Amino acid sequence: MEKPTTDGSSESREEPSLASDAVSHDVPNTAKPRSGLGLLARRVHFLAGFAVAPFLAIMCLTGLANAFTPQIVDTLHEQELFVDTDTGSPRPVSDQVAAAVAANPEGTVKAVIPPTDEDRTTGIVLSKPGLPDVDEFADEDLTVYVNPHTNRVQGELITVKDRPPAQAWLRHSHGNLHLGPPGRLYSEFATTWLPVIVACGLALWVAQRRSHGSRGLFTRSRRPASKYARLRSVHGSLGLLLSLGLVALAVTGFSQSNYVGDRVDQLLETFDSTAPELTTEKVPVSPGEEQIGIDHVVETADAEGMRGELTFTAPAEPGAVWQVAETSAGWPIQKDSIAVDPYTGQVIERVTFDDYPLLAKLNVFGVQAHDGTLFGIVNQVVVSLLALGTLVLIVLAYRMWWNRRPRHALWPPNPPPVWRSLSKAELLALVITSAILAWAMPVLGVTLIGFIVLDALINIVKRRRTRT
Repeated sequence: MEKPTTDGSSESREEPSLASDAVSHDVPNTAKPRSGLGLLARRVHFLAGFAVAPFLAIMCLTGLANAFTPQIVDTLHEQELFVDTDTGSPRPVSDQVAAAVAANPEGTVKAVIPPTDEDRTTGIVLSKPGLPDVDEFADEDLTVYVNPHTNRVQGELITVKDRPPAQAWLRHSHGNLHLGPPGRLYSEFATTWLPVIVACGLALWVAQRRSHGSRGLFTRSRRPASKYARLRSVHGSLGLLLSLGLVALAVTGFSQSNYVGDRVDQLLETFDSTAPELTTEKVPVSPGEEQIGIDHVVETADAEGMRGELTFTAPAEPGAVWQVAETSAGWPIQKDSIAVDPYTGQVIERVTFDDYPLLAKLNVFGVQAHDGTLFGIVNQVVVSLLALGTLVLIVLAYRMWWNRRPRHALWPPNPPPVWRSLSKAELLALVITSAILAWAMPVLGVTLIGFIVLDALINIVKRRRTRT
């Protein structure tokens, strides 16, 4: 039920919310939003938060594990990734490749990843027929791990984009719950709605603080008298503290999602800001000319100042070039790549991270920060605290919602409709904004329509019950 206020807007008698200014039946509300947009912010924060919170909780739990992927992978694949002995000088990379091929004669060398530390093995990536289909998004390879000091094959793993099984499993748990393409909708649903929920929550927090008058937005208010009000206060303060980090996590996850990722790619292309790639594909081949070996390419990369983890991609056919890319994660960013003539060993093309446009650089920073790899353990701790803080926010929100129910009622009441309280200008602005968001974030657009329909059905049922 709604009743008109003196300013022409509407005020609700029952306004439970996941927001920090939710109302308790035993605590008078001093921060009810009077404007139509304020009531709308409360409505969206409640309905979207209520629906998104379970999916967001799953993302937080899987994100906690995903943030510590390096440590988990090293522990689970210790036998393959770490040498059993590091005595003696490293053998030529070509000998290590020969050992991997001898163990898998039907395989074709696709890439070579030398170790960055003395206690690590060399990864020889082989394209091999008959591998089980373990990933719906990319092709599988067989990576053979060779001790560089002894040429001993220490193990083999089916990898996807050079990722060991544990890393691929954690990544898919966070991104699609191992449900394939349909599962990616869950993460995109939570990711795209999160900034909207945060924005509405901040609007409600500002409304609450302004209600204190001269004390302002950032002055400390009196300690709430009731337990419910204290829960509301903690939810609001914690939400404010986490808001910037939550929006940053959502935005940095956009480029890794399905539909929004396509929009990000379109945006980068529009502003000519896509990450540059090597363009040299083939070189002329003289009759009888022999290709250089991997050892020569390694020496060339070293002479060119290539550092960190390097991935050497072998020529797939006659005339195709060797490609060497810096693939280390972390700061400082190392993303240089070179193309090497497979017959002369000369560098014929180079792309450096300095060549990346600003938006492409920001995308690289954002993806690594989202995954917890940009600043090492500090980045992992920050991501973990954001995930844990969000879980606390969700628990507080549902507890407030449940405690708000009227006495002797099984379920708390739903917030009242607010559309009639909006002016024509506000409605027009809302429609335009919603259309833009729906284009940029299709999953958000579709679910927004679903929320509106559900909201309308709920209010139709409530009106019929009231009449009867």
